[in-house]
Amino acid sequence: MMDEIHPAAPDFHRLINGHHDDPFALLGPHVFDGARHVTAFDPGAEEMWAMIGEDSHRLEPVAEAPGIFRGPVPGDLPYYLRGSAQGRHWDYEDAYRFGPVLGELDEYLLGEGSHLRLWEALGAHVMQHEDQHGTHFAVWAPNARRVSVVGDFNGWDGRRHAMRRRGATGVWEIFIPYAGDGAFYRYEIIGADGAMQPRKADPVGFGSEHPPANASIVRDIRAYDWSDSGWLGTRAEAQQREAAISVYEVHLPSWRRKDWGRPISYIEAATELVEYVTQMGFTHIELMPISEYPFDGSWGYQPIGMFAPTIRCGLPNEFRDLINAAHRAGLGVILDWVPGHFPSDPHGLGNFDGTPLYEHADPKEGFHKDWNTLIYNFGRAEVSNYLTSNALYWLEEYHIDGLRVDAVASMLYRDYSRDPGEWVPNKDGGRENYEAIALLQRMNIAAYGDHVGIMTVAEESTAYPGVSQPVDQGGLGFGFKWNMGWMNDTLEYMKKDPIHRSFHHHQMTFGLVYAFSENFILPISHDEVVHGKGSMLGKMPGNDWEKFANLRAYYGFMWGHPGKKLLFMGQEFAQRSEWNHDAQIDWPCLESPMHSGVQRLVRDLNHLYRDMPALHRRDCFADGFQWICGDDAQNSVLSWVRRGAPGDPEVVVVCNFTPQEQTHYRMGMPSAGTWKEALNSDAEVYGGGNRGNYGAIEALPGESHGQPAHAEILLPPLSVIYLVRDH
Repeated sequence: MMDEIHPAAPDFHRLINGHHDDPFALLGPHVFDGARHVTAFDPGAEEMWAMIGEDSHRLEPVAEAPGIFRGPVPGDLPYYLRGSAQGRHWDYEDAYRFGPVLGELDEYLLGEGSHLRLWEALGAHVMQHEDQHGTHFAVWAPNARRVSVVGDFNGWDGRRHAMRRRGATGVWEIFIPYAGDGAFYRYEIIGADGAMQPRKADPVGFGSEHPPANASIVRDIRAYDWSDSGWLGTRAEAQQREAAISVYEVHLPSWRRKDWGRPISYIEAATELVEYVTQMGFTHIELMPISEYPFDGSWGYQPIGMFAPTIRCGLPNEFRDLINAAHRAGLGVILDWVPGHFPSDPHGLGNFDGTPLYEHADPKEGFHKDWNTLIYNFGRAEVSNYLTSNALYWLEEYHIDGLRVDAVASMLYRDYSRDPGEWVPNKDGGRENYEAIALLQRMNIAAYGDHVGIMTVAEESTAYPGVSQPVDQGGLGFGFKWNMGWMNDTLEYMKKDPIHRSFHHHQMTFGLVYAFSENFILPISHDEVVHGKGSMLGKMPGNDWEKFANLRAYYGFMWGHPGKKLLFMGQEFAQRSEWNHDAQIDWPCLESPMHSGVQRLVRDLNHLYRDMPALHRRDCFADGFQWICGDDAQNSVLSWVRRGAPGDPEVVVVCNFTPQEQTHYRMGMPSAGTWKEALNSDAEVYGGGNRGNYGAIEALPGESHGQPAHAEILLPPLSVIYLVRDH
């Protein structure tokens, strides 16, 4: 419906200068004296016509307003524009003849900050609108005077496609009929003070240029032929607390390099990565952040394109190919998600509309000193909605099975990494960030409520209570939490010369004091093999053989310990060098039997963990674990029982963390009879000395260590043995 307006237009000079905040009030079709008139702006045209089929209707140039043309166009049939200059003609659809795309419900939810499908309203959407193919652009910039879409379809000229403001929502929109999939674009914003801002990438854009270029790219993500319904129907069982969950953490650009060092593509990973992880017996792939990010050295943890899979490895549907392939192979996929902060690059979210929109204005609340990044204003409804809907976007549009939330501790505490006087207390004078807590709870409620069987995981390094407890019980609502305390304690123990380990025995046992207070994942992540920390093998003491034996024993201890498992790529074959994000992991290591032996051990540990319910079913419950002997510090020996449901075979785990072989080591056993050696980390196939108990031991009646039976066993040096009752 066209508005009836008076032909006088004193604001034309603002339009020409690119400063008009309501171009739809002037441009396009309007009714003057009961008849349709069209006003068009094309700064490159000398003449202009409105075309209906082959009928042309001349639009007259407006005096003292170069590039503006207007005139009557009879009837109500759609028209297109024909411009002319220096003997050259061009035809194009007039973006200003199209009505709004966003509806009243969108407007209401956007204004309220409760549009949990934000990506369906904002961003760049290829669509049919009023019988015309094009792209709808929408962006939130409430304090802007004017917002334009600039791109390769309009010569990057901010005067040509100034957008329509949608009331009090702070959202601007425009449908551009000749922009389509693959078009490059940015938003050009004039702030409230009249100053032009740096051109911004789309906060809800689905694609981006290859870094260091940073324009957004229109990507049509509407259609994909998923074939993973079988996995989706069973993943709730595969991701519950009683399931075997063993995660392979991957930085995809450096997992494997191709042709002259380029990162592996999503399509290649759909075959190579999926096949490798399946063969290794892991249940899940965890991808370090794939949301688009400008700086390679941030590994994705400083994202700008929160809705765009990084172009480094391919297009959005190619990323879907990877997820689809993983699901068809029975693997879950977890994404690292970064809602805590974002970089201050000029094209990003910082000072987006000329004001601190996504971030806090006060650097005591809005700036991370550690990372030189900006902190989201979690208490602003629109920002909370932006982050929550982004989490739902990955779960829905890409069938992601879980989100591992990065740096949760930095979100929970206002004084995180800040000295006194450098932070702002909460309303009660405390250090807890109530707004961030509310965001995490809201995200978890929405994620678990909308998507059956997903899992969320918190990287949280403090003793904050109830991280993996339901929100209605006062918790944050995560499914699992990384056990950072366990990781720090046990790695410090393993670094020590075995002669000193007896004095630090508690570092291996203390984790059981709190092991069932949360639903824990035991993480040996990328953070342990960067920034001068060396490789996992390099952390181990002793000569080369002892280093490998120590590492094998540590992995054996980890897989036998309560808690789900996570290992970073390269650690599964004891890569010697520290991880380098600019190169692939050290695959040539596998030519050495010692390295391939560790790889085989991890594979066998994964399969044993999955096949033996006692090793995973009660990971998060105290009744699934019982010490046999946790206090033999003198010998640096640990032994315990793992139990599953009634009827599941019990598993006994025995660890010797000294290079001394223990012969005739007496220990309690849960029952008399024959117990098979289900796994021995000293086996020759793993690179060990092949010492052990000839495949089995005999437990005799008679109490020991609080158990009804006992046995004398041989413990190889620096080894772990798993024993299973032979029924």
